[in-house]
Amino acid sequence: MTTTTTWDRIEAVIDEVRPAVRADGGDIELVGFDESEGRVELRLVGACHSCPYSLMTLKGGIEHRLRNLLPEVKTVVAL
Repeated sequence: MTTTTTWDRIEAVIDEVRPAVRADGGDIELVGFDESEGRVELRLVGACHSCPYSLMTLKGGIEHRLRNLLPEVKTVVAL
């Protein structure tokens, strides 16, 4: 029997949004997850690193989706 960790489930959600981010020349790296605070730490790379809309993508897209699908996620921050 395989146990799916929170990390694996976060990665799965990121993999769902990754094609749209890559289409704009960027990518997302999962850096960390602080279980006690429910904080996901991501790194936006490529075109996303300097994009003026990266915060909107992070908060309005990625964080919103993660929080809806994974109740243990409370916030998402970019490093």
